[in-house]
Amino acid sequence: MNASRAAGTERPWFMTLLAATCVGSLLLNVPRDFLFPEYGNVEVWFGFELTGWAAWLTAPIHWAIFAFGAWAFWTCRPWSLRAGAIYTFYVALSHVVWSEASPHGGGWLLGLLYAALLSIPGFLMLYWQPAFRAALARRAGAQVRASQQATHASPPQ
Repeated sequence: MNASRAAGTERPWFMTLLAATCVGSLLLNVPRDFLFPEYGNVEVWFGFELTGWAAWLTAPIHWAIFAFGAWAFWTCRPWSLRAGAIYTFYVALSHVVWSEASPHGGGWLLGLLYAALLSIPGFLMLYWQPAFRAALARRAGAQVRASQQATHASPPQ
């Protein structure tokens, strides 16, 4: 076991999973938007489809959200789980609106089913918050102990 694990400073597994999910979304969406016009020509915001230039101009915003999420989860930002849950619930609600408003949607009942499924990661992020706060507290405690040891170990001037 390495020193960082012994000190309790490792990244919680679920933060690694969430960061990897964001990176995976980037690796899927960016090439897809460029290589397949039928995908890159449509973006959905607040449940409404944007097409053409509006889609092309707003696609980088989606990419930035996923890149920012990957960074936040990987670096264990204290607000990352709450922000991720909010974004996940926004996506779920947008799916309900899209299912009813879009000719490509399957109606509100199917939208509610998809929203329920899409909400699961949001509820998991809220559930994981206490474990994450405990991991942050362990990390802060390890940093304080390391700082104290460095102060005591330094030779007198």
